[in-house]
Amino acid sequence: MVHPNPRPAVRPSRHDEVAAAGSELIGGPAGRHAVPGNPRWPPVRVIALVMIGMFALGLAQKAPCATRGWFEGATTQYTHACYSDIPHLYTTRGFADGLVPYFHAIPSDTSTMEYLEYPVLTGIFMEAAAWLTPSAAFVERPAQYYWLINAALLLICAVVIAVCVSRTQRNRPWDGLMVALAPAFALTATINWDLLAGALTCAALLAWSRSRPLATGLLLGLATAAKLYPLLLLGPLLVLCWRAGRWRAFGRALTGTVIAWLAVNLPFILGAPEGWAKFYTFSRERPVDFGSFWLIIAQRTDLDLAPETVNPLATALTLLGCAAIGALAFTAPHRPRLAQLAFLVVAVFILTNKVYSPQYVLWLIPLAVLARPRWRDFLIWQCCEVIYFLGIWMYLAENAGAPGLPAGGYQLTIVAHLLGTLYLCVVVVRDVIYPEHDIVRRDGSDDPGGGPLDGAPDRFVLRRRGPRKTGPAPTPPDPSISRSLADGTTVSRET
Repeated sequence: MVHPNPRPAVRPSRHDEVAAAGSELIGGPAGRHAVPGNPRWPPVRVIALVMIGMFALGLAQKAPCATRGWFEGATTQYTHACYSDIPHLYTTRGFADGLVPYFHAIPSDTSTMEYLEYPVLTGIFMEAAAWLTPSAAFVERPAQYYWLINAALLLICAVVIAVCVSRTQRNRPWDGLMVALAPAFALTATINWDLLAGALTCAALLAWSRSRPLATGLLLGLATAAKLYPLLLLGPLLVLCWRAGRWRAFGRALTGTVIAWLAVNLPFILGAPEGWAKFYTFSRERPVDFGSFWLIIAQRTDLDLAPETVNPLATALTLLGCAAIGALAFTAPHRPRLAQLAFLVVAVFILTNKVYSPQYVLWLIPLAVLARPRWRDFLIWQCCEVIYFLGIWMYLAENAGAPGLPAGGYQLTIVAHLLGTLYLCVVVVRDVIYPEHDIVRRDGSDDPGGGPLDGAPDRFVLRRRGPRKTGPAPTPPDPSISRSLADGTTVSRET
């Protein structure tokens, strides 16, 4: 499918000061006469290779745990910040004993969980890796091999995420490099199975950018069967299709989501209803936990923050945030891009949730890159996430009796995570209210990842600012190639 109005690919080294500075390591920014593309080394191939390299560095960071930390006491995996759920759940969730998730109850002497507490598609992924894992009759530590097999499968998901981000906004193929080089991505990639849902979500966004709403829905339904958060993306699709009058596209996406989710979940709902429901009951009954502002309140006050109290409050805050995002979508001077609203709605869910595990950053990284592909803002946020990543393990080390971080210090790392995410949210909201600040729209694009929404005229707007805008946002002068004179004229540096 050929885009009706192709635009030249954006080169970050010519439009982003941080990217330009970083490019000095490989010869500096691309010049005026640089060849637009190298058939041997297209951006997607380079980004995939960089992702593989960074993923390998993340595996190396887990080496102290893979050799002994997961098997010889609790403190090593915290002091070396190399903890992972994967090897522990291999034994405590019955995979080592050949139990079938959801259908077989877990013995009480193995785990406090009666059934696997993960959505169905993630459970299938975990079981598939268990089938490939040699038993204790052949290897000394099967859990070690289970982690390695999962890491290989998750690497595929990581490459899919980077490639999909690179291809979603057609004229910005190098944005995928931000995902590949994200330090928090490498550090958290093999803590849990979140990359599976992330890969399906990014594939759904790519399908939408290609104007394939049914495929978008099918992929989004599979993603929701692996993790709950992808379901939130239906909200931005609804309000944007409402504003543009693209009801048929939204209806097909919604239909595909329901079909795919039911296809995966219905056999378990009918065949193992108690095991299938464990994920939802566990989410409801889970107390205030690591990483949330609720934990700070619980540790610093005497308030009763039982699940019965926090659940309705957290839900109300999430709904209030989503309502504010919906109002922003209908009142913005120019219709927001899908990636902007998708990032905001998932960020609201993370900020208001009663738990924030360090691997949850994987939900936001691809959405943040698509919403605000500017290296400075992205790295500021990533620094905050790395601080939190180190803080939670040092706090757990302190609780395990090793030198670490006390509760007050851990609370500061939670604040760093919250402020970093809020900062990125504020910048994205500013881009929506003032489209001239939106990096993606500076070349005159409307929504390169918007698919049916790209360039569509508005059909429903609550309030307008200025004249009706039905096309792309105006293109401001590029400060890297032009300067404004005192008399108001703009002259290129090349003249």
